[in-house]
Amino acid sequence: MRRTTTISALAGLATLLLSGTALAAPVTVWIMGDSSANFDALVAPFETETGIDVETVAIPWDAVDEKLTTSVASGQGPDVVQIGLSKLRTFADAGALLPLNDRIAGYPGLAPENFADGVAGDATAVAGQIVSVPWISDTRVLFYRKDILAAAGFANPPATWDELRAMAKTLTARGEGQYGYYIPQWDSPLPVVMTWDNGGDIVNADGNVDFTSPGFAAAVDLYTGLHADGSVPKNGDFDQTQGFISGIAPMLVSGPYLAKAIAGAAPELDGKWGITTLPKGSASGTSLFAGSNMGVFATTDAPDESLKLLEFLSKPETQVEWFKLNGELPSVKAALADPALADDPLVTVYAAQLADAKVLPMVSNWDGGVGSELLKALNSIVLTGADRATALANLAAATAGESIN
Repeated sequence: MRRTTTISALAGLATLLLSGTALAAPVTVWIMGDSSANFDALVAPFETETGIDVETVAIPWDAVDEKLTTSVASGQGPDVVQIGLSKLRTFADAGALLPLNDRIAGYPGLAPENFADGVAGDATAVAGQIVSVPWISDTRVLFYRKDILAAAGFANPPATWDELRAMAKTLTARGEGQYGYYIPQWDSPLPVVMTWDNGGDIVNADGNVDFTSPGFAAAVDLYTGLHADGSVPKNGDFDQTQGFISGIAPMLVSGPYLAKAIAGAAPELDGKWGITTLPKGSASGTSLFAGSNMGVFATTDAPDESLKLLEFLSKPETQVEWFKLNGELPSVKAALADPALADDPLVTVYAAQLADAKVLPMVSNWDGGVGSELLKALNSIVLTGADRATALANLAAATAGESIN
């Protein structure tokens, strides 16, 4: 692990020593991905103000499960850990996270009302125990090539999923190897979003996973229909960024990271593409509320220092600075309204979509369980021609007993 001790932090520690004040315990933070250097820069003022040394450790996203298993078994975890929302239940069920119900009242910056409605409350707690606080938010919007749609006679992006399907079919008719839309074969939240937009859910009133609602049936119609129209590439290694830049797939649903990738790889397309909120189904245009929370590891020796850090990370100015440093959206309402973000036309769309977004059902091991089985069923229909009724019956059987309770 790499120790981060800035000059400013050392100055803060020296001040504490001279004053006779006891040194605060250091805090180790696991940050997912490759953004540890930016996180070091972000927390430098916190180190100076508090004398708390923050040690940042970068954990690759594909190593999260292994690190969790090892740390729980050994009891040697970090103090603070970044948790993707789809992993929150898994972390909590493993006993990895410190319950915060009796602690959080002393930290007003962590009050649920400070955070975006889509993530506050239900997306921070498991089985009634608060085990995390929001960190960054993420959502899915519709990306579209303005120039390609205009050339096909479309002045505006589709307002409904039905319009999207019809437009995708027209765009596919441009020629061999051209498509109208792209569905990632690994994107398990997409059919859930389509279900929400058609007035359904994949969890019933008892909290059990249930794939029998009319809304889910409508989502399956849409998902499989786009493939049946020939509007979606079927090769599993299709690159959505290059597909969008080349125009092969001029419409797709993705997150803010794609905008950053497009701008960096194809600046010549400036003004030729745009984003908008999701098309509406029969009921809504609700999207996915994704992102990450921060939790305190159950074995921490520094719970108070960890919560002080979480409160610092939840300050609006800290959240805005993280957006500037790392391009990830805040979860704090006041930060989303800050002029530094509000004046960005892309962020305006993201914020509008976040106002109509929900988190995935808080089932254990979504990626390796319910989400995986959902994709297995749908992809068997559209890629191998499996019988729909049989595939969905197999899905129901494989996910029986899964619950958010």
